[in-house]
Amino acid sequence: MASAVETAGVPPVGDAAAESAPVLLTGLPRQRGDAAPVADAPPAPPAPPAPPAGVAATPARRRRSRPRPWRLLPTPTGTPFTFCYAVLLVGTSLYAEQGDPSVVSALLQGSSTDVVHLAQAPLLVLVASALWSAGGLLSGYALAFLFVLTALERRIGGVRCAAVFFGGHALATLATELPVGFSVAAGGLPDSSLHRLDYGISFGVMTCIGALAGLLPAWLRWPLLVVGGCQVLSGLLAYVDPMTDWGHALSLALGIAAWPLLRYWRAQRSGPAPLLGDLGHPALRPGRAV
Repeated sequence: MASAVETAGVPPVGDAAAESAPVLLTGLPRQRGDAAPVADAPPAPPAPPAPPAGVAATPARRRRSRPRPWRLLPTPTGTPFTFCYAVLLVGTSLYAEQGDPSVVSALLQGSSTDVVHLAQAPLLVLVASALWSAGGLLSGYALAFLFVLTALERRIGGVRCAAVFFGGHALATLATELPVGFSVAAGGLPDSSLHRLDYGISFGVMTCIGALAGLLPAWLRWPLLVVGGCQVLSGLLAYVDPMTDWGHALSLALGIAAWPLLRYWRAQRSGPAPLLGDLGHPALRPGRAV
């Protein structure tokens, strides 16, 4: 007598061809009440690999790679530090041009980072002196402030951009004013040098120029350094205000010296670099474009 396994799913015994054919079993036994087995779905085709270098990009990638000139200017959400600082400088510059001359003169004297004020209230005058733009809104340093700090803040963030700007401003100011105090004490300079009018954003801007150059590709880095170096050299050769011009040279050098730290900050802000061989995976894409 044939077993249930031998006769399950085969034609009647009377069929000679069926008797000689081997018995085929399904992969899974059918349960009572189950519907007829359904053929397995074909496997999904593999995802296409990411296009290699030199291959035309997808429409979405082409949209991301289009030039965006509006990113050269500060915005309240993208670069809040530069935007708010620029608005403040516009206000102080307009007041310096339109306000009462006696009041403006008193404010500038009180904001000066001369030796006397640095000895009395160093923190106050270091901050107050950076609230004014010497030369007005159309000066070279004011325009450089707008574009350089915007580019720097987009790469390292607002807090770190402020640290670079005010750090260079404070260090260059102290490095140029303290020797004046020592020279007056030694008798090498007159006492009037202790009350020298000194204010503006130029030291901070030059520091940011040197810092930004380290975060740019080589074809932009060296032209920016050449422009900054020519500005410093022309001031030193003119010999109109040598102490300020030496402060500009020191500020540029401070920004260049900060390159390793700035690149570390940018790496932290951008996330890990994509791995070779799987650049199309979403988890391996940089978190923020620079």
